[in-house]
Amino acid sequence: MHYRRIKQLALLGAIVASLVLSQFSAHLNAYYLQVLIFIGINVTLAVSLNLINGYAGQFSLGHAGFMAIGAYVSAYLSAEHGAGLFKILGGVNSATIFILFALVLLIGGLAAALAGFIVGVPSLRLKGDYLAIVTLGFGEIIRVLIQNTDAVGGPRGYSGIANYTTIFWTYSIAAVTIYVVVSMIDSTYGRGFLTVRDDEVAAEAIGINTTRYKVTAFVLGAFFAGVAGGLYAHTTTYINPSGFDFQLSIQIVVMVILGGMGSTIGVAFAAVLLTLLLEYLRFVAGYAWLPDIVRQIAANRMIIFSLVLIALMLLRPQGLFGALGKAAGGRRAGIRKIPKPEPGPSMS
Repeated sequence: MHYRRIKQLALLGAIVASLVLSQFSAHLNAYYLQVLIFIGINVTLAVSLNLINGYAGQFSLGHAGFMAIGAYVSAYLSAEHGAGLFKILGGVNSATIFILFALVLLIGGLAAALAGFIVGVPSLRLKGDYLAIVTLGFGEIIRVLIQNTDAVGGPRGYSGIANYTTIFWTYSIAAVTIYVVVSMIDSTYGRGFLTVRDDEVAAEAIGINTTRYKVTAFVLGAFFAGVAGGLYAHTTTYINPSGFDFQLSIQIVVMVILGGMGSTIGVAFAAVLLTLLLEYLRFVAGYAWLPDIVRQIAANRMIIFSLVLIALMLLRPQGLFGALGKAAGGRRAGIRKIPKPEPGPSMS
């Protein structure tokens, strides 16, 4: 079966499975349901950042800022203008809620993409540590601006957000994110991302507009981060600027490095694993029989992230799942494998 057809069937199967599972979500424990939704949101965040860091070869620390833009824009629209839209559509029902939620998620994603374009055009001419510092500063600027915006609650946070996020929305969007990233990298156009990542100087020498490719990766990654922020806002029903700080950006970066930069499936697995680990650490921090030092480390995620990064850099720099998704369909990182030529006849 053609590789493209397999991807389309996998996407359709994931959407159908998420729809079926969503029908039974009312019977799940509320905590387990929340964890499942957080897993799907983190998969979207990690896969979208992998497009920037893993495939385009950049190093962004501003994903939390893009997520914050999507969260606040979508939450504000649904809370402040949702009633008016429901009135136009003829009342509140499943269909109108679907339309409203899809609309606010799209607008939130587009707002984040616009911010990605604004920060990307001037800053993506930078490389390495300089780019990381710029994107980190951008994320902090967004957080400070939100703290000083009374329309969205300022430092008090923004509450009164409707709980629209379901398993269907979460995992359908995660599946679409994976499909879009994989399809783009496997396309002829997408080979340009890999070229820019592997050797930017050589890419420019053969006429590839490296800045355009980097900005495209930045805008697309920011869009999906904004959509993930909208999902997050409509499942917690309360958001605060402190929830989109530097620590969140580091958490997403660790997922990408843990899964293997440039491996979409590996990054998705890492997002699941790390989300479950962080939830388990909440319980470990409350175990009274453990030594205080162990409980303090478990309660401080930054210590865990630092230890994980150090261990990965020393023991497995390619990530735990770096080989996954790089050889699917006879490809490796989107490049076809060329068979070795058969040896010629002997000259003896």
